[in-house]
Amino acid sequence: MPRGLDHIAHSVSDLEAAAALYRRLGFTVGARNRHPWGTHNHIVQLPGFFVELVTVAEPDKLGNDGFSRLFGSFNKAFLERHEGLSFLILESRDASADAAEFRAAGIAASDALRFEREGTRPDGTKVKVGFSLAFARDAAAEIGFATCQQHFPENFWSPALQQHPNGATAIAAAIIVAENPSDHHIFLSAFTGERELVATSSGITARTPRGDVTIMDPAAFRTHFGIDAPAAADKARLAALRFAVRDRQMLAHTFEAGGVTFDLHMDQVIVGPEAAMGAALVFAAQ
Repeated sequence: MPRGLDHIAHSVSDLEAAAALYRRLGFTVGARNRHPWGTHNHIVQLPGFFVELVTVAEPDKLGNDGFSRLFGSFNKAFLERHEGLSFLILESRDASADAAEFRAAGIAASDALRFEREGTRPDGTKVKVGFSLAFARDAAAEIGFATCQQHFPENFWSPALQQHPNGATAIAAAIIVAENPSDHHIFLSAFTGERELVATSSGITARTPRGDVTIMDPAAFRTHFGIDAPAAADKARLAALRFAVRDRQMLAHTFEAGGVTFDLHMDQVIVGPEAAMGAALVFAAQ
C-alpha cells in the first residue's frame, strides 16, 4: 500500500537556533522534547506531516539499542559532516508489516521498533505519545529512511500547532539529489509502496498520498531551484522540502519581517542552505 510523507528530520548542531529560525520563517514551533537515546527535538506540524528539528544533545546516552544506532548515531555522524535534512520518514499503518515488506525487498534495516515519550500540548498539558518505526536502507544514499506508525495520534496532532503565520498549509514534496536518479528507482518504489514511478528528463518521482518524493540530478536541481545541490561524496542527499502556501506575497512579508534571506525562482520562494542550516526550503502557492 502506498505510504505518504510523515516527517522529515532536519539535523542541526544548535537546536534552539533552529527553532528560532523556523519561527522567523513564520512557522509555529512546538516545545522541546527529549529521547532516551540522547536526541532532542522541536516539532513543526502541518496536517498529517511534521518537520523534526533534531540534534544529538546528550551523546553519552547513545547505546546499542536500535534507536541509538539507527537514528541517534546516524544523526551524530551526519552532523560531524554537515547540517541539513537527514531522515525521510513515511507514514505507516502497520510498522511490523512494513518491516516484513522491506525484508522481502532486500532494503530492511530493522524490525519494527517501538518507543513512547511525554509530549506537551500548546496549553502545557502533558500527554503520552508513542511510535513504532521500521527502518530501511539505501546503501547509495546519505539519508536515513523509515516508516512511522503512531499509537496515540489523538495526543500528537494539534490543530493549534498547524496554524502558521507564513500561510503554509501542506507538505508538497521532498527532493533528493543523486548523480544517477535511476540507480535508486527500485529502492524508491519498494520504500514508498508506489509501483508506478513518474520518469522525466529531470529524474524520477513517487507521487505518494501525501506529497511527492522526487530524485533528480544536480543539474536538474540547479535548474528547478536556482541553487547548487549539496555535495555528498557520490551518495544521494535529501536536499530540499517544498511547502504549499496560501499566499506567496504574505509569505514574503513574513520573511522580510523575520530578516530571512530568500530568492524567487520559477514562481517559488526559496530559502537556501546558507540561511536554513544546510536545508533548502521551497515555498510555492497552493
